[in-house]
Amino acid sequence: MVIIKSKNVLLVIFIVLLVIVLAAVFAGIGFLFAFVKPVDFIPSGNVAVIAIKGPIMAENSGGMFGSGAATSTDIVNYIEEAEKDPGVKAVLFEINSPGGTAVASDEIAQAIHLLKEKTNKTTVAWIREVGASGGYWIASASEYIVANRMSITGSIGVISSYLDFSGLMDRYDVNYQRLVSGEHKDMGTPFKPLSKEEEIILQKQLDQIHGFFISEVAKNRDLAVEEVQNFADGSFFLGVRAKELGLVDELGGQKEAIKYIENKLNIKVNLIKYERQPSFLSMLSGVIIDHGFNVGKGLGNSLTEVESNSIIKT
Repeated sequence: MVIIKSKNVLLVIFIVLLVIVLAAVFAGIGFLFAFVKPVDFIPSGNVAVIAIKGPIMAENSGGMFGSGAATSTDIVNYIEEAEKDPGVKAVLFEINSPGGTAVASDEIAQAIHLLKEKTNKTTVAWIREVGASGGYWIASASEYIVANRMSITGSIGVISSYLDFSGLMDRYDVNYQRLVSGEHKDMGTPFKPLSKEEEIILQKQLDQIHGFFISEVAKNRDLAVEEVQNFADGSFFLGVRAKELGLVDELGGQKEAIKYIENKLNIKVNLIKYERQPSFLSMLSGVIIDHGFNVGKGLGNSLTEVESNSIIKT
């Protein structure tokens, strides 16, 4: 026979009630924050820091694997807010991105050009580890680029590769029933190989985008188009080599970028980071999601690294 003392019973009841009360409080706070618009940035400081990290996309896909992407929608909004703020004298773009979609990269680059045209605000790009492809396209739009000597830069090229499952389907006797209106409507589907004509069509489009990329870099960096074409084969360069080619202005990091701004504008830099502040619910769910994601990270990486069939990436 087990005897439970009254003190122990009261303690158990107290703990249970405390857990219920805390759960109700957190649920109430979560419900409140679910309807509160996240604050995008803290309005103080004279130099806006806009981070461009991870793959560059037009919009977040909404899935947990897309949470680490840099979206042009958000970044362009931040640039426009920095443009409107009279207290912001310069914008520092912290870049750590291997590139992304051509459209998203161009949208951000054009927003930087508009910022320079409409205001006298200084724009500086700081390439920390990676500023390649679309990441470099964006960096080149800034008036001054600082890069770590060992950072990966350049990679001026375009890709639209995809997996071809047609051989695997033949092996297992799986058929692709083709129903299209328009001869090339299913061009690029993984269920059939490209025809020679389709290869030519796609290659022309890629070459045209590559031409846009080269022209933008040449104009932004004050280089001859022919000069950029000589090394625009998709190869990446270490920061030290990129400086020799005229792709970056200075080797270093945030300290050097800040020093450039201070010397040019004769100000003491006070950084303000433009970023989206997560709501209570998103932070809470993020803890749960991150735990589950880390458990299956190996499998997740193998699944998410497959390129989309229809997106052209820089």
